[in-house]
Amino acid sequence: MTGKADFTPEEWQLVVEGPPTAGLIVITAQRGGTFRETFSIGKSYIEARKRHGESELLDEIVSARPELDRTHSHSPEELREHGLKQLRAAVELLQSKAPGEVEPYRRFTLELARNAANAHRERGNEERESDAERTAIGEIADALGSAAP
Repeated sequence: MTGKADFTPEEWQLVVEGPPTAGLIVITAQRGGTFRETFSIGKSYIEARKRHGESELLDEIVSARPELDRTHSHSPEELREHGLKQLRAAVELLQSKAPGEVEPYRRFTLELARNAANAHRERGNEERESDAERTAIGEIADALGSAAP
């Protein structure tokens, strides 16, 4: 099993920021519902804590508040570009240091992104996810090297 102690501080920051960054990519993909969507990110962490023991890495990631470095992005486009790059780098790092933790990390990150999208019904849309949010989730899944759920 792999945890925080197996990473440098910079590597850990990269890994721990990935899931909430994915949530922000979804939130900024479509206007409206920001409060509910942001709240859903925190709720995703709470739900993941209830599944303690499935992954040592995830247990450590979700044991603290979601962390983000907001200095990289000045627009939704920059957030998306930087965030997707960050997710690719995090998965690459995990594949080299903790291959057994990659799939739980992918699952959690995609679940969090999907929860953010489903937290608010978009105007004029019977479904919870807008087309822009579905596109964002697809891009996140691609960056993680996974199929969208």
